[in-house]
Amino acid sequence: MMRNPPVLLVAIAALLLMIISGSFFTVDQRERVLLFQLGEIKGADFKPGLHLKLPFFQRVLRFDGRILTLDNQTENFLTIEKKNVEVDFFVKWRIVDTTRYYRATGGQELVAMDRLAAIVNPGLRAQFGSRTIRQVVSGERNEILDAVQKIAKDRVAELGIEIVDVRVKRVDLPKDVSESVYQRMRAERTRVASDLRARGAEEAERLRAEADREAQITLANAYRESEKLRGEGDAKAAEVYAKAYGQDTEFYKFYRSLNIYRDTFGTRDNILVLEPDGELFKYFKGGGK
Repeated sequence: MMRNPPVLLVAIAALLLMIISGSFFTVDQRERVLLFQLGEIKGADFKPGLHLKLPFFQRVLRFDGRILTLDNQTENFLTIEKKNVEVDFFVKWRIVDTTRYYRATGGQELVAMDRLAAIVNPGLRAQFGSRTIRQVVSGERNEILDAVQKIAKDRVAELGIEIVDVRVKRVDLPKDVSESVYQRMRAERTRVASDLRARGAEEAERLRAEADREAQITLANAYRESEKLRGEGDAKAAEVYAKAYGQDTEFYKFYRSLNIYRDTFGTRDNILVLEPDGELFKYFKGGGK
């Protein structure tokens, strides 16, 4: 009895295994598939799952069925004002007709993106060329992209693909132009700032002058009121003194003399050289009543 199976049986088993494995193929939901038989397309766009094919005679070619991105290099476009702008855009696309896609591009993704860029680029150039810089930067960007997508729709259908979305990432002026614009904007902002500072200084001077005038008026009114009150007080005091003097002349003289003594001899530093018989010492000598 032989320990190992005959070589022929091993070969037959291997051939059967190859035939069985070559009779099936799977399709992932993220891909699109073409089935070829001797170079001729026999099937396309199979549903996800397991499928049969003829071994050795048929082969499967797979493509990415997901949404792909064409990230275009920066392009220079002219606006209606003949101003040059740098535009950076991208396109989202996917395969919708696998057979047409293969016949138009040979199944090469790079070829498809080159042809897609050649379609989208002129559309964007035409849209930018009919608008001003202000319009393309701010107000009408969505209208531009919608118009490009609509124009390119029929042409990309010939490639077996569809455009999902077109978006502009950035719109810039060339460096030399943007620098001059920046310098002009800076000069304008500097002029506006200087004007605002001058207006502020003028307003500050006006407010300061107004405050000084109000202060002078307030001080003058206060001084006038104080002088008025002082005059009324002096008049009242004079009236009181006059009444007191009229009631008792001798006592009034004595009282005034005491005030003079107090003011004159209030400190030790006060020195007076007077005659002893002077009127000032009248009440020291008992001359008063």
